[in-house]
Amino acid sequence: MNEITGNTKLYGILADPIHHVKTPQVMNRLFAEVGHDGVLVPLHVAAGGLEDAVRGLRRIQSLSGVIVTVPHKTAIPDLCDALTDQARMVGAVNCIRRDADGTLTGAILDGVGFVEGLRGEGHDPRGLSVILAGAGGAASAIAFALAEAGATALTIANRTEARARDLADRVSAAYPDVTLSTDASAVAGADLVVNATSLGMREGDALPLDISQLHKDQIVAEAIMDPAITPLLAAAEKVGAHTHPGLPMLQSQARLMAEFMGAA
Repeated sequence: MNEITGNTKLYGILADPIHHVKTPQVMNRLFAEVGHDGVLVPLHVAAGGLEDAVRGLRRIQSLSGVIVTVPHKTAIPDLCDALTDQARMVGAVNCIRRDADGTLTGAILDGVGFVEGLRGEGHDPRGLSVILAGAGGAASAIAFALAEAGATALTIANRTEARARDLADRVSAAYPDVTLSTDASAVAGADLVVNATSLGMREGDALPLDISQLHKDQIVAEAIMDPAITPLLAAAEKVGAHTHPGLPMLQSQARLMAEFMGAA
């Protein structure tokens, strides 16, 4: 990491909890590699303090951007001054650029980062049928990005079926050629199985999908960074499926986020 001086640009990551985040290590390494005089630090903010925190961030003149993660992605759009088209469509933000006048512009880069991470490991979603666990901010971004990338069928599996249906309807409206479903039991028929929930981060979490249906002809992917091998990925390894951990998504996103915040 570069030496921090009075000229160093400041970036933060908003989360609750925050102990598990890997973004500071990845982003600060990227800043050093590209020669950018910046530092990204963790900002532990609970949901009840989010609005006050964002109000304060506007006033920090050395702040150039903020990364946003669980549980704030769907609450942050209402606190931004402007949104990218993708963030408006998804209804979530995971990266904010702060301009010199304090204006905050929100973007959602989870989805494109996930797809680029998949492609970087040799897994192109074009032509695949997908089952996606989750309907929150990250899951929504990933759903739209997979449809954009050419997935032919997409099943949204969520604990609350109404939320799954809402996301499926929004993706279908934007990408009418994609076959949409909310049948959470249809794991075995998917070419690509994706967990975009937080289930698997904590010991004792329920499994996000029915692992008894996993088989060797599938790609099983995570959006979770820590632990690197979640119970879902461990189950996939046992049946010989191709596994894809969360780190490639973060590494792809880091570059996209740095570019959006003007750091690369």
